[in-house]
Amino acid sequence: MADLSQPPLPQPHPAKQQVAASFSRAAASYDSVAQLQRDVGQALLARLPAPLQPRQWVDLGSGTGYFSRALYQRYPHATGVAVDIAEGMLRHARPLGGACYHVVGDAERLPLRSASAELIFTSLAVQWCSDFAAVLDEAARVLRPGGVLAFTSLCQGTLYELQGSWQQVDGAVHVNRFRAAQDYQRLCAASSLSTLELQVCPHVLHYPGVRQLTHELKALGAHNLNPGRPSGLTGRARVAALLQAYEQYRGPNGLPATYQVVYGVLGK
Repeated sequence: MADLSQPPLPQPHPAKQQVAASFSRAAASYDSVAQLQRDVGQALLARLPAPLQPRQWVDLGSGTGYFSRALYQRYPHATGVAVDIAEGMLRHARPLGGACYHVVGDAERLPLRSASAELIFTSLAVQWCSDFAAVLDEAARVLRPGGVLAFTSLCQGTLYELQGSWQQVDGAVHVNRFRAAQDYQRLCAASSLSTLELQVCPHVLHYPGVRQLTHELKALGAHNLNPGRPSGLTGRARVAALLQAYEQYRGPNGLPATYQVVYGVLGK
């Protein structure tokens, strides 16, 4: 299923190289702080059509392989391929089982044969892709007729509390930017796939303080990767101002961090 006879892919865009390096470094710490990823991925698994029984599935943006192993348990007789742009994640995942193959690849140009899978499962990965239309085109190419693309992503409004707090401190880019929910609707409608489900659900986590949130983002490899982000260390005074600004959001359960999660199930 992994077409290794294809010519080598071009080197990824520098921004993608940065994403790949960041997640590779986070491989060892990722699962210890990935509650959001597990909760969202489990919710996506529950949305898979019950009649679907793939012979071959792809876990796209497979990370540490947590959902490759879940897919193997759900479809024990199918062949699984884990694809990730971060080679360090694949090295971490390979000995843990789940997928039969572990392939370094870009969601915008998959190194997989056309019409080779009945399911592409990708959770909280495609938000890092600048060309989501290309992701949909590649999914349509790789899926067999009757196949399903199931994805989750993050959209505008994610971590608005952290973003708003930084806006009170300075004008620099401190929080990753994500495309609008309307863009997902438009791009899915324009693709050759049929939309079976597409909705946005907020997912709120709570922390005792801002430092726990920012530590978790760094451990996930999901800290600020945007152009325009400040370089060097953040000054002590600015950190103190951030902590003070974020306190306006504190509730009975602590400081909230809201993730706007897009759930999509598309069919070919």
